[in-house]
Amino acid sequence: MAPWRRKADGTGERASEADTIVPTPTQKHSICMVSDFFYPNMGGVESHIYQLSQCLMEKGHKVVIATHAYGRRKGVRYLTGGLKVYYLPLQVMYNQSTATSCFHSLPLLRCVFVREAVTVVHAHSSFSAMAHDALFHAKTMGLNTVFTDHSLFGFADMSSVLTNKLLTVSLCDTTHIVCVSYTSKENTVLRAALDPRIVSVIPNAVDPTDFTPDPARAPRGRITVVVISRLVYRKGIDLLGGIIPELCLRHPDLDFLIGGEGPKRIVLEEVREKYQLHDRVRLLGALEHREVRDVLVQGHIFLNTSLTEAFCMAIVEGASCGLQVYDRVCVEEVLPLAGRLLRLRDHCGGVAGSIFAFVAVLNFLFLLLLRWLVPDQGMDRALDASGPQALWGPPQRDPPAEETGQMFNPYRLARCLTPTDWPDV
Repeated sequence: MAPWRRKADGTGERASEADTIVPTPTQKHSICMVSDFFYPNMGGVESHIYQLSQCLMEKGHKVVIATHAYGRRKGVRYLTGGLKVYYLPLQVMYNQSTATSCFHSLPLLRCVFVREAVTVVHAHSSFSAMAHDALFHAKTMGLNTVFTDHSLFGFADMSSVLTNKLLTVSLCDTTHIVCVSYTSKENTVLRAALDPRIVSVIPNAVDPTDFTPDPARAPRGRITVVVISRLVYRKGIDLLGGIIPELCLRHPDLDFLIGGEGPKRIVLEEVREKYQLHDRVRLLGALEHREVRDVLVQGHIFLNTSLTEAFCMAIVEGASCGLQVYDRVCVEEVLPLAGRLLRLRDHCGGVAGSIFAFVAVLNFLFLLLLRWLVPDQGMDRALDASGPQALWGPPQRDPPAEETGQMFNPYRLARCLTPTDWPDV
């Protein structure tokens, strides 16, 4: 059966057999993952991007990641297997999300897209301003785009209204959208007024071999409740702070083991101090992925207090099933400027649509100026650290320099490092 394709007016239709292009199974992609949220920041989105990138590289695809600078971690870094990460000098506005004007990021992202010969731009998280910028610029440059939504939003409060309008603009001409659960798909389709046939569901997954139970580690004679979460409002930390004193009062044999970091940590610290629960509530702070399992096996109950959650998980593994989303989008037509303007006007409303159509025209003119100042063909192409033309082999450790008589090469060692092993230099 022929697949659905998106028409210029935003609706879907069944493509004819003659129009259907079947992607070759050996087709390789050059993919750029973009999000404000990546290591050394810890969380589900960060882990998802890293694990998905590793799985795609194992399949022979080239993958690079673009995020904003974290403190002294800026420039280009290499992670396991030659995964290249661009830490761009963009200003953080709030909660690790960058400030956006839709133009200041274009020169930087254009440089990444051109130098890496990117064919697909994959943006992550509705909370990431950098992700929205990347989608906007990629469409201006004629690149295929994919967006993965990791969160649920409401419809009533002002924050949700503004975010949903921005999402409507960003996704109205995005090639394909991925959600991590069917509930998340329904939420995203309603928020962004999307045709549900262009939204796929690829559930998150974990590798069970990484999370084997160990009953001997759980303390006997007491009940331990484990909470592993980013300590922010949306994760229900205020609710957690309210129930801890009540539960500890009712159950003298109950303890809490809390892993994670965030601005709401002060709430839990105040509760622990006020009710003198220092010996019953342990705050572990930020955890590395290799530490998560060791914390989980110390408890009897796992507690999640999130106010909204698209797909609750501690770590993401093996998301390579998303590969066929890439094959599909590469045969989709990227709308020209006239088509984008029409889509924005029709899909986003008369006022907002006209405003963002004007912004799209300015963005296109700015791109023409950048191409005149620094032509694409005049930009150096980056050496491939992953993909079919990768210069690096599979991850391996070099023998000691004194055994080989060769000078130590930090770039080869970079292939063997995990994201949190890399020094901030």
